[in-house]
Parts: sequence; C-alpha cells; structure tokens
Amino acid sequence: MSAWSHGEAQSWADAMSFALAQHYGRWTVGWRWSHDEGDFDGGPVGNWCCPRDSITTPEETLARVEAALREWREWLEYLVGWFEAYPLDLSDIESQRILWERSARNLILQVVDRTGCGSGWHGHCRQVLTWFLDHRGVAPEVARGLVDEAIGGRFHSWTGPDTVVVDDVAEQLALSLQPADGRGRADAPTQDHLQRWLAVRESAPWHEIPDSGADGPVVPLRDGAAEDIRAFDGAIAPARAQGLLSALELLRADAARGARLDFTLLSSWQQHVLDTPQPPRFRDAPAFAKRSRERYGIGPDTRARFDACLAGSASDAGRPLGLTARAARACLDVCFFHPFDDGNARSAFLTLVFVLAREGVALDGVGLLRRISFEADAPQDPLILVRYINIHLAETRRRTADSTGSASR
Repeated sequence: MSAWSHGEAQSWADAMSFALAQHYGRWTVGWRWSHDEGDFDGGPVGNWCCPRDSITTPEETLARVEAALREWREWLEYLVGWFEAYPLDLSDIESQRILWERSARNLILQVVDRTGCGSGWHGHCRQVLTWFLDHRGVAPEVARGLVDEAIGGRFHSWTGPDTVVVDDVAEQLALSLQPADGRGRADAPTQDHLQRWLAVRESAPWHEIPDSGADGPVVPLRDGAAEDIRAFDGAIAPARAQGLLSALELLRADAARGARLDFTLLSSWQQHVLDTPQPPRFRDAPAFAKRSRERYGIGPDTRARFDACLAGSASDAGRPLGLTARAARACLDVCFFHPFDDGNARSAFLTLVFVLAREGVALDGVGLLRRISFEADAPQDPLILVRYINIHLAETRRRTADSTGSASR
C-alpha cells in the first residue's frame, strides 16, 4: 500500500493537478492542500487528504476531486472578499495603517478557523498574507519578506496563536509597509531572466554540496524515469508519454556512445517529445514562462552560448565538478535558455537524465526532479536541485545494495 501510494497513486494525483491547471488555470493547484498531514500540510481543503486515503473507485475518487476543487475555489473567492474589505491604497499608507492592520488580523483569524491550526497551518497563513499584499499592489518579493519578518517564527503547528501574538503580527506588518514597496511595472518588460540565470550560474557555489555521483555507476532495480513518464505523462495523454519514452530510448543510446550534449542533440529528442516532422529549431524571439513572470531574451549569440553551457556538462579533469552538480546545471540551462517554443520542461528533464546516463548512472525515482519549479534569479535554487538529485541517487544506491545483499544471503 505504501509503495502504491507513493508511486502509481501519487503520479495519478500529480497528473490530475497538471490536467486541471491546463484546463482551468493555475488557480487550481491548491485543490489537494488538505487539513493537517495530507498531501500538503496545513491547508483549507477537507474533501481530499492524500492518494492512500482518498483514491478508491473511479467514481468516488473523481467526486472527491471535484468537491476538493470546488472547496478550494470557494475559499479563494472568500479570501478576495476579505482582501477588498477596506479601500486600501499603498500610496496613502500613513493614514490607513489601522485598516491594513485590521485586514491582516482578520485574514490570520480566517486561516486559523479554516485550517484548524493543524500541521503546517502557518505555511498557508504566510501565503494568504502574501497574496493579500500582492493583491493590494505590493511587489511579491517584498511581500514575502515583510510577512516572514512580521511572523518571525511565532506561529507553530498544532497550536492556535495567542490573540496578543496575532495582534502584534498584524501591527508589525502594517507598520513595515511603505509606498515604495509597490510593484515597479514599468521596469518589468525589459527584464531578461536569461541574463539573470547566467549571473546566478556563474556565482553559484556548485562545489558546496558533496557529489553522490562520485561513487560510480549504478544500475537501479527499476527505471524510475520511464515509470514516472508512464504514470504521470500517461495519465495526461498516452501520446505525450509515448513521445517521451521514445526520446528516452534515443537519449540512452546517445549516452552509451558518449555523445556531446548540444542543441542539435536536444532537438533530435525533442522531435519525438513534440511529435514534429523535423527536429524543432532554436527559438527566434524572446520566450516567456511562469505566466510571463519570466522573460528570456534572444540575441545573435544565444544559441552559441547555450551550446557552450551544455558543453560544460561533460567531465573535465582540468576543472572538476561533481556529476550531480553538472546534471543540475545543464537541466537549468535548458529551463532558462528556453530553446524550444514548447516542451522545455520535458527537454530539461531529459537533459538531466542524459548527463547522468552518460556516466553510467540511472535513478529508480525522479519525483523530486519533475514536480518542482525553479526561478531563474533565485541563488539557492541550483543547490536545491543538486540536493534533490543526490537524494534520489542515494536512495537508488541504498535500495540496489539492499537487494544485492538480500540475494547473496
């Protein structure tokens, strides 16, 4: 039951989340944010818990999905009503601080009531307060910092906050706001997140995390990449899964012959991913992702720079860098160069698998590598991805060793 819950059932729930977001929009992603210790701790949804407890017959399961989605939507609409309870204007913050404070206090109490203060409830409280500030014109990155500073670690799982603490958090949040905290929309269209990524790429302490690939090749008991594609992508569309599996087979043959990683090689896989008559070309215009929150520029040397970055995925005795760091870096290169008009996330995943496979490493699970979104200008994200690869690789080695030991006994 545990293996099914964390494998096939988890992939089905992830695929359902993807399908709902594709059909209705990104607002749907919270439908599994259940009370207490469910798929995601501390949320407002009571109609869904987790695959183990919520997936039964097809009819019952789909009814739970619908009920959870409706519950999540109703909560979002309810929150908007509280966001707009007062005529707030950031430019007039000095005369309105008491209204901002009341709004924050009311929202904290609403989250307390809705979540029941179970495991992780304070995470949702942080998000609701951040949504509120964003809704009222505060720049998102500023809003997150102000909320974290105001709460200051004073909310805890399984514990309702004292009234004095709630009042103080609301007061601190209102007092910290300034007119200059508003969004600078005039500058947004000119931002180039590819250049931001290249700066992060250059400065990231790639050597900081030990390399789990240093112990040499590993052949897992099961093909984690292929199984994830069949479960997750297959639940979205069988043709999508088949295209990825064909690309996976091709990349492993390329890895076995030690092929050089460049755009031409990626494009040969992407032809199968997108089912196009010819290998797709490198984009010729700026690209956008994350609902246009990130923009990747284009110039006459963009493709050449992309190939130069990908070349760094190979082992280099002169400038040694661990295998998992090189795999993570190449994966993020594809994400933020965004070479194709479509399917870049899938291409990035295949790139990661290829870099590992070229040195004889495969994984028996890839869930952490396909369900997380990374930001081009977030300095910590490259190291987070390296850690995720290390986690999967260490678990693969452990399970493989356990199986070998059991067989020898």
